[in-house]
Amino acid sequence: MNTADLGLPVDVPSTALFTDQYELTMLQAALKAGTAERRSVFEVFTRRLPEGRRYGVVAGTGRVLDAVENFRFDPGVLGFLRERSIVNAETLDWLAGYRFAGDVWGYQEGEVYFPGSPILRVEGTFAECVLLETVILSILNHDSAIAAAASRMSSAAQGRPLIEMGARRTHELAAVAASRAAYVGGFTSTSDLAAGFRYGIPTVGTSAHAFTLLHDRERDAFQAQVDSLGRNTTLLVDTYDVTEAVRTAVEIAGPELGAVRIDSGDLLLVAHRVRQQLDELGATDTRIIVTSDLDEYAIASLAAAPVDAYGVGTQLVTGSGHPTCSMVYKLVARAESADPTDPLVPVAKKSSGGKTSVGGRKWAARRLDEHGVAEAEVIGTGPVPDDLQERQLLVPLVEGGRVLHREPLDVVRERHTTARAKLPLSATQLSRGEAVIPTEYV
Repeated sequence: MNTADLGLPVDVPSTALFTDQYELTMLQAALKAGTAERRSVFEVFTRRLPEGRRYGVVAGTGRVLDAVENFRFDPGVLGFLRERSIVNAETLDWLAGYRFAGDVWGYQEGEVYFPGSPILRVEGTFAECVLLETVILSILNHDSAIAAAASRMSSAAQGRPLIEMGARRTHELAAVAASRAAYVGGFTSTSDLAAGFRYGIPTVGTSAHAFTLLHDRERDAFQAQVDSLGRNTTLLVDTYDVTEAVRTAVEIAGPELGAVRIDSGDLLLVAHRVRQQLDELGATDTRIIVTSDLDEYAIASLAAAPVDAYGVGTQLVTGSGHPTCSMVYKLVARAESADPTDPLVPVAKKSSGGKTSVGGRKWAARRLDEHGVAEAEVIGTGPVPDDLQERQLLVPLVEGGRVLHREPLDVVRERHTTARAKLPLSATQLSRGEAVIPTEYV
């Protein structure tokens, strides 16, 4: 099944109201001024990485494409705008026929990025491009933040599987997007069934403490679970006494017991004790899964522990302290009239407080050293140097309003693994630092 064909995870009239009101008031004023049809170029970028992060991860591109396709002002939406007098009648007439007919270029989903990287470039008339600002930033800022946290966690896990378990710690729809972004960043499965349904991500889950507490004895709970789910199930062993629970679990399921989960206590110490006990009981193939408010630092601290998989919730879906990437959507070039043959003029914001931007329609390429390791993010507005022609990062995503192609998440996930592997080794260190490679403007 092509899960992209399933549509949005909730029944909404369109994505057109996932926006700020000033996008529409700007449109109204531009229509009146006669500047709405000027050819324009907007770019998405971030001026800096979150404090201490060495690289960013592009995630949410596939969701952006869905949102652009579904950005339609249907009668219900137009009625709302009319009732609130948000825009005038002329603007409502224009919105009724809105279809994005421009072009979108961007970094491929799963790619890494750095300060100034033109992650997404949206081209068309000012009117059709400006309306997309809020929804694009909403998706990219959220998903890229989650993917960056997931990437750091997957590096710290050193190949051990990671389970996304954050649905109960965030908005129900954000949970689905977070699961998708986590998968891009290196997680292997999710507990969220909506994410499994919508995006085809593998789902897992067995029982919580409530199931154990429901029964008169822990033994009864374990027996019921094994009878229902089989010996390969995962039993939660920290409701009462861990040592006694592990003994009971192996007695009931035998050495074929799939896994035990530990959700509290000194995980490093408890994991060593449980591993020793399992081995002594003959359950040498039984895996140990740990949960309990983990982040990348906690995962790294368990590198030497006999842990087989990690379940991560709160810290993942909140970006492990950085729930946004501070990406912005800025006009960088525009024509001086509505004539489509008019040349583009670079424009840029000039202000104090570090909010300046660089004008001009940009290209980006990543320069590698003689070992194939990234050494600089090169950004320019003129001709692309010959030695960087094959290293360009922006690819066409939408042409004339038509989405060119969609990718399976497994392809995106593998792309991220490859891109991260080409960064300097210090990129995966958890110690705080600046971007692992510099951004150069040419």
